Amino acid sequence: MKKSFLTLLATLALSTTALAADIKPALVYGTGGKFDKSFNEAAFQGAEKYKKETGTDFRDFEPTSDTQGEQAIRNFASKGFNPVVAVSFAWTSAMEKVAAEFPDTKFVIVDSVVNLPNVRSVVFKEEEGSYLVGVLAGMASKSGKVGFIGGMDIPLIRKFACGYAQGAKAANAKIEVLQNMTGTTGAAWNDPVRGGELTKNQIDQGADVIYAAAGATGLGVLQTAADNKKLSIGVDSNQNHLHPGSVLTSMVKRVDLAVYNAYKDAAAGKFTGGIQANGVKEDGVGYALDDNNAKLVTPEMKAAVEKAKADIISGTVKVHDYMSNNSCPM
Repeated sequence: MKKSFLTLLATLALSTTALAADIKPALVYGTGGKFDKSFNEAAFQGAEKYKKETGTDFRDFEPTSDTQGEQAIRNFASKGFNPVVAVSFAWTSAMEKVAAEFPDTKFVIVDSVVNLPNVRSVVFKEEEGSYLVGVLAGMASKSGKVGFIGGMDIPLIRKFACGYAQGAKAANAKIEVLQNMTGTTGAAWNDPVRGGELTKNQIDQGADVIYAAAGATGLGVLQTAADNKKLSIGVDSNQNHLHPGSVLTSMVKRVDLAVYNAYKDAAAGKFTGGIQANGVKEDGVGYALDDNNAKLVTPEMKAAVEKAKADIISGTVKVHDYMSNNSCPM
């Protein structure tokens, strides 16, 4: 009996291992680079977490052009990788083509929607997270002017900007919000020099808190703000540690969970297609508070942002989504 029981346990262990090893995860980043300290790196951390927990390795690729992105997605699928996760709206058309060609492969796209049964589309309510950091910016500003630096000028990034403006004005109705976009091509995600120049220009106009939603370009924003003894706000990943005492907070967007959950669900046979929309209520977006910025966020500021968070969850506060009508009320 004991031997049979041990044999059963061994069989179950082998079955579990086989199930975990049955997937061949792949990850295609956006064009800002894997280690952008922001959006792409959050995706990488999600894949790394899954690897550490399960021992299942993953393959990844850093495209530098739209053509390379489509080639990478198709290449992974043709070589049997499954699921294939692509992070960035830029891969929408590529995903539509490749997912249709490989109907038995599971795909995930982050920040866009592809209506195919084998595709999971993970989108976020960035306007809600941006509203929260906007509240903090509005309360922290001494000049009555705050800034926003976006990456590529697209509706998604204007969604960040609009939510931020709404939060800042909720904290201070008279506050002025300066806005600049870095560019109109994918290069706008990886230009920290230009990000720094735009930040200095906003500082010269009186802004004393600047929010960056610009991928690796944002590193120049945070650096310039620190050099000029102004406050900045990070994005996607928790960037508070990059300039402790200068980064007021970060708008955290859980891209890491989107990647981690995709691999975990696929391994467990629980993968589903369709749209997953993650906001404050789903813990998909939020603000970062840790030892690096604790002294910058006063008890009054924390109480205000927590109230805003609760009001969004309850529906008392409804943050306008720029992408709903391509306009912002602020």
